[in-house]
Amino acid sequence: MHHMTLPPSSRKVLLILGDGGAMTHKDLVRTSSLAPRTVRYALKKLKENDLIIEKFNFKDARQIIYQCKLQEAVEAA
Repeated sequence: MHHMTLPPSSRKVLLILGDGGAMTHKDLVRTSSLAPRTVRYALKKLKENDLIIEKFNFKDARQIIYQCKLQEAVEAA
């Protein structure tokens, strides 16, 4: 899937990650004003397209930190 064919929610999450840096799912829900399920779907699509990376959260092992992989991907979204 090309980044231009990403769902609008995925493009929004990608832009937020590009602007705001690494965030948890909870941060993304709060920042994007999208439903938690929509954010999960957006993250799934971004991960499938290799546009984001998941990092271990050392502050809270129950949460994953998501980060934009390439700045170019954000600018193209």
